[in-house]
Amino acid sequence: MTEPFEQTQTLAPDAAGLAQAAAFLRAGRLVAIPTETVYGLAGDARNPDAVARIFAAKGRPAHNPLIVHLANLDAALALAALPEAGLKLAAQFWPGPLTLVAPLRAGHGLAPAVTAGLETVALRLPAHPVARALLAEFGGPVAAPSANPSGQISPTTAAHVRAGLSGRIAAILDGGACAVGLESAIVGFDGPRAVLLRAGGISREALETALGARLATDAGGKITAPGQLASHYAPRAAVRLNVTASNPGEVWIGFGPDCAGADFSLSQTGDPAEAAARLFAVLHEADALGRPIAVAPVPETGLGAAINDRLRRAAAPRA
Repeated sequence: MTEPFEQTQTLAPDAAGLAQAAAFLRAGRLVAIPTETVYGLAGDARNPDAVARIFAAKGRPAHNPLIVHLANLDAALALAALPEAGLKLAAQFWPGPLTLVAPLRAGHGLAPAVTAGLETVALRLPAHPVARALLAEFGGPVAAPSANPSGQISPTTAAHVRAGLSGRIAAILDGGACAVGLESAIVGFDGPRAVLLRAGGISREALETALGARLATDAGGKITAPGQLASHYAPRAAVRLNVTASNPGEVWIGFGPDCAGADFSLSQTGDPAEAAARLFAVLHEADALGRPIAVAPVPETGLGAAINDRLRRAAAPRA
């Protein structure tokens, strides 16, 4: 971990807070920023020292690339060559919870560690108004993985960020709770084919409707995009999945109306969008009780696929 900065500041999402956050970024410092998915740990993507601080603050493996956040499509196209399928998805879902992985252009200017040595880069245009205002104020590309220690539960509030990274970053730009609550869907490209690399805040069905074609499925193995580590998004406690009745001593997280005895519920009505927005916040609350966690089944349709992806990684054996 990095040596602490002075006490981590909390910045309001007003003109003064945005100006201070942009000044920190220009100085190579790190700022946690709200997006519609989760809070991101932002640093200047062109500054090798700032990018190194991101990896150090999170304890993030060097082979795990970062997502670059941008203000507009022109800025994205200056960094990478999006194929026709990528342009179609960008037109439909940017700004929003979609990351596209595409070949780097010559002279892109990004720090080498951003791409972890790959010839592609992951790009996103966030929809959160505070993130967009900061990107406009800063005027450059920002590398921003989730603002939490690597492998732990992603943060959806400023309080979650402070609990994990206080003293390691310059500031937290407090934009309230994240509305989507799940990280972005990630789509890459194999020639003209679009490939789903990570399920996320846009369902596979919605992506395929926009494309007018089926998404290929990533075969796994080599890390080609963020969020592909087997153990990720993990509480300190052990996690057991697809539980319809908890064991004594477990914290039970329910889903739907049949889990009346649950300690917490992702959605009492069985709404996947509500469950996605609440997932990480509920995991934080459950983990604070210091007991093993059991989670009720969530249907593997729509956003349920992304919820189950995060839950499987949370329950995976720890390295």
